[in-house]
Amino acid sequence: MSGRNRGRGSGVGGGGGDGGGRGRAQPRTGLPSPAVQGRGRGRGGAGPAPTQAPPPTVSQPPVVSHSPPPSQAPSSSTTRTEVSSLSQDVESKLSLQTSPSPVQPMAVVPSSSKSLRPPARPGYGTIGRKCIVRANHFLVDVADKDLHHYDVTITPEVASKKVCRDIISELIASYRESHLGKLWPAYDGRKSLFTAGKLPFISKDFVVKLVDKDDQTRREREFKVAIKFAAKADIHHLQEFLRGRQFDAPQETVQVLDVVFRSTPSTIYTVVGRSFFSPMLGEVGDLGDGLQYWKGFYQSLRPTQMGLSLNIDMSARAFYEPILVSDFVAKYCNVRDLTRPLSDQDRIKVKKALKGIRVELTHREDGKRYKISGVSTQPTSQLTFARDDTDAKISVIQYFRERYHINLKFAYLPALQAGSDLKPVYLPMELCKIVEGQRYSKKLNEKQVTALLRATCQRPFERVQSISRMVERNNYNNDKFVNEFGLRVKTELTSIDARVLPAPMLKYQGTQEVPRVGCWNMIDKKMVNGGKVEFWTCVSFSRLRQNEVFKFCENLVDMCRNKGMDFSLMPLIPIRFAHPAQIERTLVEIHTQSNVQLTSIGKADEQLQMLFIILPEVTGSYGRIKRVCETELGIISQCCQPKQAMKCNKQYLENVSLKINVKAGGRNTVLANALEKKIPFVTDLPTIIFGADVTHPQPGEDSSPSIAAVVASMDWPEATKYRGLVSAQPHREEIIQDLYKTSLNAKNEIVHGGMIRDMLISFRRSTGQKPCRIIFYRDGVSEGQFNQVLLYEMDAIRKACVSLEADYLPRVTFVVVQKRHHTRLFPAEHGDRNSTDRSGNILPGTVVETKICHPTQFDFYLCSHAGIQGTSRPTHYHVLYDENKFTADALQMLTNNLCYTYARCTRSVSIVPPAYYAHLAAFRARYYIEGETLETGSSSGGARGAGQATRERSLAVQPLPQIKDNVKAVMFYC
Repeated sequence: MSGRNRGRGSGVGGGGGDGGGRGRAQPRTGLPSPAVQGRGRGRGGAGPAPTQAPPPTVSQPPVVSHSPPPSQAPSSSTTRTEVSSLSQDVESKLSLQTSPSPVQPMAVVPSSSKSLRPPARPGYGTIGRKCIVRANHFLVDVADKDLHHYDVTITPEVASKKVCRDIISELIASYRESHLGKLWPAYDGRKSLFTAGKLPFISKDFVVKLVDKDDQTRREREFKVAIKFAAKADIHHLQEFLRGRQFDAPQETVQVLDVVFRSTPSTIYTVVGRSFFSPMLGEVGDLGDGLQYWKGFYQSLRPTQMGLSLNIDMSARAFYEPILVSDFVAKYCNVRDLTRPLSDQDRIKVKKALKGIRVELTHREDGKRYKISGVSTQPTSQLTFARDDTDAKISVIQYFRERYHINLKFAYLPALQAGSDLKPVYLPMELCKIVEGQRYSKKLNEKQVTALLRATCQRPFERVQSISRMVERNNYNNDKFVNEFGLRVKTELTSIDARVLPAPMLKYQGTQEVPRVGCWNMIDKKMVNGGKVEFWTCVSFSRLRQNEVFKFCENLVDMCRNKGMDFSLMPLIPIRFAHPAQIERTLVEIHTQSNVQLTSIGKADEQLQMLFIILPEVTGSYGRIKRVCETELGIISQCCQPKQAMKCNKQYLENVSLKINVKAGGRNTVLANALEKKIPFVTDLPTIIFGADVTHPQPGEDSSPSIAAVVASMDWPEATKYRGLVSAQPHREEIIQDLYKTSLNAKNEIVHGGMIRDMLISFRRSTGQKPCRIIFYRDGVSEGQFNQVLLYEMDAIRKACVSLEADYLPRVTFVVVQKRHHTRLFPAEHGDRNSTDRSGNILPGTVVETKICHPTQFDFYLCSHAGIQGTSRPTHYHVLYDENKFTADALQMLTNNLCYTYARCTRSVSIVPPAYYAHLAAFRARYYIEGETLETGSSSGGARGAGQATRERSLAVQPLPQIKDNVKAVMFYC
């Protein structure tokens, strides 16, 4: 959408706003008429009040109308009321109402989200070939025990969960027989203690003496432990929920039983989240740079249709290697000669890596331990300290020589610092060994990520065996805590009835294709709608020779033409060759030179449509290139690796041509039944499909913002072209802030904005239709955030719609897409070619909606892709809101079929493309602000507890650079 055609008006009124006419009276609507593309501003009436203001109380929510709104203009006050009362409307629709009552105004922050309830399952699907799969879920039988919850207070306060567990373990060992009624309490490591039965007191104080295992020289520490009755957990409520007679999950009771299952492994193994690790649980592997991986298992208790289920999966995690710190420094900084001083850069790197790490002294028999607080700025050879008994100073070198008869070998290395800044304790690196079992929580580099993935990459048959062995090893049914609470675990994987959904028919130019086992090829096929590229050129920042670059361009253009694109044979300006140090200057020169050339041939209104870029051999420039092209110059680019450009492999060129086509506004393939208007809930009425995701900064990046991305389909009924928008928001904020927003212009008039509104307007311009339905796939939401995300984001969707037209409330279906879970599905018979793909995984299209799914709500697991290596991870789809009243078959088939429309390859993908595209767009936007740092490490996981400084920094979020309109109009993120 060109900036020249966008009106500057605001509000819902007049002929202004986003491309209305030249001030002529138009119907009062924010959605543009496709036939009128004027440049006028229009005057527009006043819009709704800012969202921050609390809405007025109303006696009942506004009527939701799904028919087209009347053409007459509503008053601005009506529109204002509609928008401001939408919070109440959404909340009232989602809330459990025990009796009719007036709708109360919603506060800016909802006071409670426990009243929200997602829709009930509409029935079960029937489409597809029936089969049986197995899942890594183990049924738990629950006896009707009298569960009691007690609050625990430890004085003085202890930060470490491990120490807290040691204290309570000592308390149980000392007082179980005499004071605890011979019960085995389960402890969560913090503030809660649970028992199967009543303790013989309401409140009691205990004194516990604990020997510090990390420092045997310290005297016993004494703790006061107060245990006080808090509540009773309701097993009956849980049983009613599992039978579908209660709608709200009794999370407190599930948590009690989860703590019971975690009690024993928490005392034996290293705990990381819901996973447990130990060298006893599998071989230890090298990750390089002084790191190693430990194997372990993930464990979680979940309420499901079949009852309580224990989800067990294999896991691996990075840990510090238990080696001398001097050896760690050599590996971590890739330093061969430790007799020379470290550079400032390496010293800071080591300080960041070792801060908070525990080390033990190797020159002392007691192995005294310290927690590292920093690294000295001076080499050890220059450090001195005052003796305790005198004011005389002594050097660290001299002290170790006199006291321990040790001549330090690496005196030029900095010393580790323990203690406080006022009274530091200096420890030579060569005399300190890293204590075993300390998790490495910072980002891993590419090689380490690959090694870690390889450690857990097992074929389905091997993974089943590993999980079964782990369950056998854990021996739950002989665990004293599990027995105490009357729990029994079935040791077999759960068998589940599943269905394999049929693959959709794909439409190409003049032909059709039915994928087989999630794959197909484009041999002798042309893209269904080839894009047009009249003006292109290429620049190489690599060391490739001139003839190799010319050959690559010639072959790539030929491939694009062979696949159906209208691609000019000759570049607009000569192909350029430049040094990687001149990237920005070269891109600006190409942009300027292209504009000059276009003007000279009478095409001044046009612009360079495609720039091929051969990247430098050294990584680190991709982010800068994309930022300059997409936010500063408005150039759509296609980057290629030099080694691939040199090979000119036909398959590679074909894959690149798929990306080029969608960046040129074309379509690679579409669903045949979309063109025939045979997709239920999509093709009967104009439907817009959204994808949304929020990505967070890498571990340790406490000041970077989170980035939200929203994509939406711009073609109907095909639903293959997705426009993308991005926005920065506060650090680790999960709710998308810019779905709908208001601001004041220079005249103090309210201006409506936000990503949803922008997408609805763009859809109307692109298709000539107003969306009557919205299907919203939301990625990156955990179960604990369901209610909060639903309340805020549904409210934003509603407000965006009504800000365009009064009574414009298209039906919305809101689906959460979850990939980060530990459910794995396995074939019932390994090696059966009728039920497995070539990798031994279940077939693409396998859907599960019974036994391991939610007892009452509308959710399912879908494995939409063919496995390549390891065990396939199905995607979990959970419907949080559904005004369209989807059937199970309709939503499952739509989701599976969309997975075959992903633009970048000829394979079905594992998550629905709108969600996939949103992730790509968000990751692209992070390049704009973090540049080359993304290219040197992994971005999985996240740092928590960033602290007050981070919270203060996040209040003022630096906005992202604006993507140029011509770039935004196509799938630039592909």
